[in-house]
Amino acid sequence: MTVSLSDVPVFVLCGGLGTRIREETELRPKPMVPVGARPIVWHIMRTYSHHGFRRFILCLGYKAEVVKSYFLNYSSMNSDFTVELKSNNVKVHSVDHDQDWEVTLAFTGELTMTGARVARAASKYLGNASHFAVTYGDGVTDANLADEYRFHLDGKNVGTVLGVNPPSRFGELKVEGDQVEEFSEKPEFVDNWINGGYFFFQREFLPYLSQDESCVLEREPLIRLARDGKLDMYRHRGYWACMDTQRDLEQLNKLWASGEAPWAV
Repeated sequence: MTVSLSDVPVFVLCGGLGTRIREETELRPKPMVPVGARPIVWHIMRTYSHHGFRRFILCLGYKAEVVKSYFLNYSSMNSDFTVELKSNNVKVHSVDHDQDWEVTLAFTGELTMTGARVARAASKYLGNASHFAVTYGDGVTDANLADEYRFHLDGKNVGTVLGVNPPSRFGELKVEGDQVEEFSEKPEFVDNWINGGYFFFQREFLPYLSQDESCVLEREPLIRLARDGKLDMYRHRGYWACMDTQRDLEQLNKLWASGEAPWAV
């Protein structure tokens, strides 16, 4: 089966307040916090584009103007250009980047929750697409997203979530009664799966959502989809990280500076 990845819309949630990393988000939304020289949302989009996706809809809210300005000026800020000051005409001499992306900047409300952001943006920009992707604007991975999409198509289910098995930050104790039988300082992986935030859906998922600003993607919509038996999981044991805290940001920047960032493509 031929999969036209370039036509699959990718909705990226970029509107949250980022309160757990407030020192970085006073002046910009969390997806615009830089890892290396680029905002983390650029890294996420770069991963998608590496696997063949190129159509992005960024669901904006808090400080939407920062994201709009970045992409509106992307070519000029990454190229040589001449400005005729009297007429304000701009001539870009060459496009000095390789991002062949279509980026739609969609304001979805200042305080809107995740499910409502997807619903509002999809009502305008999903078009005739039969499948679409959804992800958060703060998590990076080395998962093969094209393979996940093919898994989603082959499974013929309404939704697919990337299940990740991240390393534990804490030591684990195996206990029998009050006695510790086994002590592991920091086990490499815990034996459970969590939501890795890279989703694929059929458009049949849209009725599970609401444009009411209180609709949270991870609550009623996904809980009900799972209870209906319509949500599959694509297992990924490779790299995944979410930028929730300053410590997370520092670790991502350390990896990027080392030249060995697992998500780099």
